[in-house]
Amino acid sequence: MKCLSDYLWQTLVPLIFFSFIWMLYRFLDKQDEVEQVKKEHLEMELKFLKSQINPHVLFNNLNTIYSYALEKPKETPELILMLSDNLKHVLYESNAKTVSLEKELQFIDNYMTFQGIRTEGVKHINYNKSIQSSEKQIAPLLLICIIENAFKHSTLGSDISVSITEKNGVLECVCLNDYDKEKVTTEDFKIGLQNLEKRLQLIYKEDYKLEVFKDEVYKVYLKLKLS
Repeated sequence: MKCLSDYLWQTLVPLIFFSFIWMLYRFLDKQDEVEQVKKEHLEMELKFLKSQINPHVLFNNLNTIYSYALEKPKETPELILMLSDNLKHVLYESNAKTVSLEKELQFIDNYMTFQGIRTEGVKHINYNKSIQSSEKQIAPLLLICIIENAFKHSTLGSDISVSITEKNGVLECVCLNDYDKEKVTTEDFKIGLQNLEKRLQLIYKEDYKLEVFKDEVYKVYLKLKLS
């Protein structure tokens, strides 16, 4: 019995040990596969969400240039250069996970210029920014979702206020606009912000805050911790 016991001990213990090592290896290998699939899924979802943003912005800018070319052809070349910068940002620079805050704000500046021309005499725009460090990094095409939503759903003759501030690596964007309270519950009204929320969850996880207030004016508040 002693010999049998010694034999079992010498045989089974190594067998159990190496079986455990093998199972652990297989588990870790499987986890790597799962993480890779998750990563690829997130990248595909981010690309899809970004693709929903790009056409709206670019087509609006093209329409603005067309109208301006008819009324003020001498000033049109400058707008074409601005559109060229925005195309470069959307088609190339925005493919990176992050871009400098300076580049993203230049994109916003150009967009606001286009909107100022497009809504002249129809809407009043108040745009201001205060940036401490423009070299901070931000995920591209986030802020445009909030700003474009304000223009898209604001009423005629309304005021639109856009404020962007950055201090100590924390960015805050506040957008206010008048709105039609009867349309605020429609899916079309909310789809832009829903896409933004998904992107924020995928990219920033716990390092952001997004709030929507529906009082006398429609207010969207976004706070981000920049890298």
